[in-house]
Amino acid sequence: MLLPSVPFKNFPLTLLRVSSLLDASLTLQSDRHKRAHTLPNRTVEHGFPHQPSALAFDPKLELMAIGTKSGAIKVYGHPGVEFTGLHKDTTAVTQILFLPGQGRLLSLLDDNTIHLWELVAGAPREVGGVKREGVVCLQEVDSYSLPGRPGIESCSATRVTVLLLLRSCDLLCMGTEGGGVYFLELPRLSLKDNQTLLQDQVTQSLPDDYRCGKSLGPVESLQEHPQQSGKILIGYSRGLVVLWDLSTRHTEQLFLGKQQLESLVWERSGNLFVSSHNDGGYSVWAVTNGNIYSHQPVSSTIPYGPFPCKAINKILWRTTQTGSPVLLYSGGMPRASYGDRHCLTIQQDKHHVTFDFTSRVIDFFTVHKFDEPSALVVLLEEELVVIDLQTPGWPSMPTPYLAPLHSSAITCSFHISSVPPKLWERLVNAGKAQQGRQHAHGSWPICGGKNLAPPPKQQELLLTGHEDGTVRFWDASGVALTPMYKLSTANVFHTDCDPCDDPQGASDDPDMQQEEEWPPFRKVGCFDPYSDDPRLGIQKISLCKYSNKLVVAGTAGQVIVLGLSDERSDHLVDVSVVDLLQDREGFTWKGHDRLEPRLKPAPFPPGFQPLVLVQCLPPASVTAVALHAEWNLISFGTSHGFGLFDYHRRNAVLARCTLHPNDSLAMEGPLSRVKSLKKSLRQSFRRIRKSRVSGKKRTITTTPTSKEANAALAEQEDVAPIQRRIEPRSADDSLSGVVRCLCFADTFLRDGTHHGPTLWAGTNSGSVYAYALEVPGVGLGRACERGGAGESSVCVEALLGKEIQLMHRAPVVSISVLDGRGKPLPDPYEASQDLAIAPEMTNAHSVLIASEEQLKVFSLPKVSAKTKFKLTAHEGCRVRKVALVVFSSTAQEDYSEHTLVCLTNLGDMHLFNIPGLRPQVRYDCIRKEDISGIASCVFTKNGQGFYLISPSEYERFSLSAKVLTEPLCSVQLERPLEPTPASDGMMTQPQANGTHKNQMGQAEGMYSHTHHTHTHTHTHTHTHSFLFSPSLSSS
Repeated sequence: MLLPSVPFKNFPLTLLRVSSLLDASLTLQSDRHKRAHTLPNRTVEHGFPHQPSALAFDPKLELMAIGTKSGAIKVYGHPGVEFTGLHKDTTAVTQILFLPGQGRLLSLLDDNTIHLWELVAGAPREVGGVKREGVVCLQEVDSYSLPGRPGIESCSATRVTVLLLLRSCDLLCMGTEGGGVYFLELPRLSLKDNQTLLQDQVTQSLPDDYRCGKSLGPVESLQEHPQQSGKILIGYSRGLVVLWDLSTRHTEQLFLGKQQLESLVWERSGNLFVSSHNDGGYSVWAVTNGNIYSHQPVSSTIPYGPFPCKAINKILWRTTQTGSPVLLYSGGMPRASYGDRHCLTIQQDKHHVTFDFTSRVIDFFTVHKFDEPSALVVLLEEELVVIDLQTPGWPSMPTPYLAPLHSSAITCSFHISSVPPKLWERLVNAGKAQQGRQHAHGSWPICGGKNLAPPPKQQELLLTGHEDGTVRFWDASGVALTPMYKLSTANVFHTDCDPCDDPQGASDDPDMQQEEEWPPFRKVGCFDPYSDDPRLGIQKISLCKYSNKLVVAGTAGQVIVLGLSDERSDHLVDVSVVDLLQDREGFTWKGHDRLEPRLKPAPFPPGFQPLVLVQCLPPASVTAVALHAEWNLISFGTSHGFGLFDYHRRNAVLARCTLHPNDSLAMEGPLSRVKSLKKSLRQSFRRIRKSRVSGKKRTITTTPTSKEANAALAEQEDVAPIQRRIEPRSADDSLSGVVRCLCFADTFLRDGTHHGPTLWAGTNSGSVYAYALEVPGVGLGRACERGGAGESSVCVEALLGKEIQLMHRAPVVSISVLDGRGKPLPDPYEASQDLAIAPEMTNAHSVLIASEEQLKVFSLPKVSAKTKFKLTAHEGCRVRKVALVVFSSTAQEDYSEHTLVCLTNLGDMHLFNIPGLRPQVRYDCIRKEDISGIASCVFTKNGQGFYLISPSEYERFSLSAKVLTEPLCSVQLERPLEPTPASDGMMTQPQANGTHKNQMGQAEGMYSHTHHTHTHTHTHTHTHSFLFSPSLSSS
């Protein structure tokens, strides 16, 4: 749909698309001064599915499916091949079955319904100027429920407990809680009443001494004979196993087991099968043609006995070309000593390994061609582990996707776009060196489908900081979020943490850590939610992609500057202590102690290696960092103040305390346990301390220009219809000294003719501090060549230039300096190395200050108010995240525009032009109840973003249709692909991936127009897609 042509200045440059899980319509309101308002496009979910509950594999298509407790089905193949479906009800998926080769799968839900899904053909897609045919999506086509409602005693007998798909793929067997077996014809999902086998029919064939009036219990397992189609093993909970012939409808053999049954598996010849039991043992049974009754198994084994053991929940028997079978089973651990372990055992001849996981085993399968198993895929509650069965020692394989983002809890994130190739290569090499012998290097076994998406035009990095003091680097260039490299900061300090990041020693290789004990445990997987010391937690990250300098800051006031090295190094890390209280009287830190740095050289593997440790005192959590690698400066802030450090000369330049006399909570720290103790006594002392300390506190010198600016803003009493007046906050609010943001800029601060380095800091109480910096080698309005005579002996100096107090004292969320054209200043090195357009330095600059309440633009250097917008359309609205992003035109390659994006505590997103601050777009993005999702949101510079939808999953979204990262894939099926049905005979683009949230956004904007387009996507709901194509003109 094309909008009417309008003047260029009134039209957005972005191409925005609406994708919602609910039926929705979009109404655009006419306003010549506003842009079209739309919804963001949620493109893909990165990470590991939250609360997985079922697993399946299609050996013909080489696709894997995972079901979750929230009713989602995710299908994975070759990296980049992903499909997602969502059941109408958020009911747990208990079992999934593929119809091999057909692109169909069946799901059993906890509400006793069975659903049939199909891969269907979508409309041709044009991606990167190339038309892509054969794009497919996942869609629910039918469902079925056995008569009777589960939960009612008379009807619970028909509750389905297990499914079996016959090799012919035309019949589905359903075992039930009442012991009956029912049969569904596929793909029509129609019940075949004449085939139903009830428990009474089986009981009549049992000997009297075995019957004993007891029920056989629910059906626990169904397995088809590997050689004779139509013959199935039916295993009952009590221990009875029946070999049933579907064609003759009679019992061929009864295996009178006496131990509670858990699972069954056939040996390939069909002469033997294995049963596993709740006592931790398994039995081998022989199938004979003589006697109908088999009273005893050929052999019974309790591998980890003789003491009581836990149940073996599932067992697999795989034959090999060498003749020695491979036995795989989960559980079976001795109850007393290892009952809390989550284990899976592999046995072959004398080889016996017990894989020890950190989360519960959900299910597992083997990938094998003919008889030889090549890989074992284990779905755990918190991660996916793949074991290479063809490599001696059975090592684990690195996962190209589904890596557990939450292996340690995520505490912060940072995105880098357009990563230079050299930095990318060095990170890849550092990651490979880390893997060492920990992983096999065989091919990924789940490789079905074809990725149709064009290769990314640029490499993107997503950095995540974690609770255990690690920073993980992820390849975020495409659909698959692939782990690249892991940095640990624990070895900078004396802690109880195990320094496991050094790949040089065999003892550091988890796959080689096989303790000499029984069972022969081997720890595998990387999910480790426990941190030995919470002070190690990473709070802030900043990376310069041109100088390869990295700054990470943590919970105990530690700020570490790191450089990239390709060689292993043993060195001592320089330590510098910065006291942010500056001998302020009346304050005593009651929180945690600082981390003790190592006093001897420590080994650091290839990758980012620490150069200097800056320790803030008091050791409060770092709340803001800024890095300017071209000036060799870092700035950092806590709840007590901010500092400036020259890491090249190892010199502390500035320490400024921002504490208010009443900021007693700032002295307790996030890990303090005494926040609520002696509250009334503390309040009494506050009044005494205020009168004593306020006299010694440095007087705030508000410049006349800032007073004039605030007065001018205060005089504007006419509030716009969508705005409300903001009530001033009390200066006595606790934690008012928290530093919220820091910013380096080359701009005009002292006068309008000379520009130079500056540092800006914003606090929780609405204070903004601007410092003019004297940086050796940087002057005369431009960066000079470094290395001049005597430069190393000259120190960086900082002089307070401006101090602004916002009248309403709202916390300052972001500070950005704009050049003479109203564009953000380029990053360090970009202008000096001609990597970006040089900033406009002839016209006056301005500074954009975003507080929680409103946005303001001040001119520089006078700091006079130019414009503002009160972002308080709804009561309680607060700005949480602010970013300046670049939107490129889809019609004119060389044209782009900068836009300010704000995310509020209500989960809605606002777009403004700069520097005019005219509202362009407002829409709902994240549920306002999802506090962690809002707090975790990070924007990219090209209009994309990430936010956590669960502890283990990022939702990726795009505000620009020119920059989209979404699955585009095809699968070669044994049946013809049916097109996606669409109303009005129209083919629309199916959403490539789904989301767990049923949200409907609202957008308000420029034109009054409503348009409905219905399509059935793979989530089996109606989606409305709108493509707004701007008409570009020169006017």
